[in-house]
Amino acid sequence: MKKIAIIGGGLAGLVSAIRLSRIGFEVVLFEKKQYPFHKVCGEYLSNEVLDFMQRERLLPDNHDFPQINKFQISALNGQFLTMPLDLGGFGISRFVLDNFLAQQATIEGTQILENISINNIEFGDNRFKLETANNEIYYADLVIGAYGKNGVLDKKLERDYLKYEAPFIGVKHHIKTGFPRDVVALHNFEGGYCGIVAIENDQFNLCYLGRRKDLKKAGSVEAMEEQVLKANPFLKSIFDNAEFVYEKPVVINAFSFRPKKLIENHILMSGDTAGLITPLCGNGMAMAIHSAKILSDSIAEHASSEQWDRGKLESAYKEKWNATFKRRLLVGRKTQSFFGSKWSSNAALSIMKSSPWLAKKIMKNTHGKPF
Repeated sequence: MKKIAIIGGGLAGLVSAIRLSRIGFEVVLFEKKQYPFHKVCGEYLSNEVLDFMQRERLLPDNHDFPQINKFQISALNGQFLTMPLDLGGFGISRFVLDNFLAQQATIEGTQILENISINNIEFGDNRFKLETANNEIYYADLVIGAYGKNGVLDKKLERDYLKYEAPFIGVKHHIKTGFPRDVVALHNFEGGYCGIVAIENDQFNLCYLGRRKDLKKAGSVEAMEEQVLKANPFLKSIFDNAEFVYEKPVVINAFSFRPKKLIENHILMSGDTAGLITPLCGNGMAMAIHSAKILSDSIAEHASSEQWDRGKLESAYKEKWNATFKRRLLVGRKTQSFFGSKWSSNAALSIMKSSPWLAKKIMKNTHGKPF
């Protein structure tokens, strides 16, 4: 039986673990934190993955998740556009979803090792040697990298995207407010944009992408929100009138949307570790789940026999991943360039309001189809 090590227990890592454990692989998953925990994430899940999640029993059934069928976007000058979502989606916190998936992975036979960081991976003699921060050693036939936007291993692997600036930060709050529960909104501010969507327990996710230089200039997250985000009247109203559930937000610092290599030293990357879609596209969770399906299907097809070929597995995974995501990631990066500044966001929104067909086309090109 082949042993598969998965580095990172987010959506991509957990969905891969569940599916690979079910078909007989020996799976060990390393997570540097302990479940349940909060993550910076928009917490909107596109219905493109709904059928798959239900078929694979990957959704908790004891929650009434808010159903989202409208999209709203605003510019700094206060103009806004509201439009229907073709596929729609639902809101669910990572605190709830990741914890449920971790429990399911354990039930299916995955060994989950929490509070453990993998600091180094070496490949030789057709297998991997993994070393933890505590100098423990593990061995595996296959390794999946699903540790998020960036990590210690990226530096060890000298990944190309690290040669460039990492100008962005991500901040997430959970709030209570009177915002409609069937709308996912995206509000622009100078240097970024902020999303709001309903999640479980009558709460909302308020999550934004901003610039590190603005945070540095303001001196704190709170000061940046006051000075930068509240310039948008929609955001000012939300921040001034909402009840914040937690005293402090969850923050991730220093990341970019540069293209990444899918495979590094035979490590198969998945989710944000393989390619990060801009939050503006609103379906990063769906992409992580879909990428896990593609990867686990490729492993099942090309590594389940004793006479397996690593080269064929890697080629098949690259082909499927590029066919599914390469264009979407490119469109997401191009679309983002029109937002996040006063002039361009105002202009882009004016164009979208006068050309509904263009707005729908942009939306369609950043989302996938049900699978």
